[in-house]
Amino acid sequence: MGIAGGLTAASGTVLAVGEHEHDDRPKPDEKRKGDGKPVDTPGAAVRVAHFSPDAPNVDVYVDGNRVLADVAYGDVSPYLEIEPGTYRIKITASGDPGTVAFDGDVAFGAAFYTVAAIGELGSGTFQPAVLLDAGSALVRLVHAAPDAPAVDVYADDQPVFEDVEFTDSSDYVPVPAGAYTVTVRPAGDPDTIVASFDVTLERGTAYTAYAIGYLEPPQDVMDRDFTVKLTVDGPMADAD
Repeated sequence: MGIAGGLTAASGTVLAVGEHEHDDRPKPDEKRKGDGKPVDTPGAAVRVAHFSPDAPNVDVYVDGNRVLADVAYGDVSPYLEIEPGTYRIKITASGDPGTVAFDGDVAFGAAFYTVAAIGELGSGTFQPAVLLDAGSALVRLVHAAPDAPAVDVYADDQPVFEDVEFTDSSDYVPVPAGAYTVTVRPAGDPDTIVASFDVTLERGTAYTAYAIGYLEPPQDVMDRDFTVKLTVDGPMADAD
């Protein structure tokens, strides 16, 4: 989740809001990427919301292609699918491509996103807020290893949970769907890895990662080494 100002996280995508005349955007049930061509393998899903109270109706361009026209304040598009990647996004006054409210690069991973236009044009605070939606995967951490210190958990070298102590359980956090190498490290010590495993997180599924066992098992205890047990939670637990 983040506010895209200089934009290192966001992406141009496809939008469909209500019925707008002279709109060459893809239809809501079409799978598209930034250039308007069909996407063979779905990756990211993005919607756009116009929540800037002093901004006029807007057009949205992705890599130079208009994908949404005449979007009014309060409109929210359905999700449409694009390929993950970085796109050039431009938001202009409707029918006036020379009046630019935003123009910048935004990048999306394989997840669900909302790009919300917020702030005011008049005060210079207009910007897209790029939000990672819970439609990706939800993950939480439970620290149940009694002799382990507080831990940090990384996915592909990016911290997901920090300073989780024994008996603590985190809130669920959204994580882009996909394959990751997950590592557990002592809190504040990114160079020491105490456990590592590969995992694939499915979109729309909730998981709990349980840190269990002993870092240093007692002499008479077998098969209780420190590890992470990943469970699928809720209704999806019984799904095939």
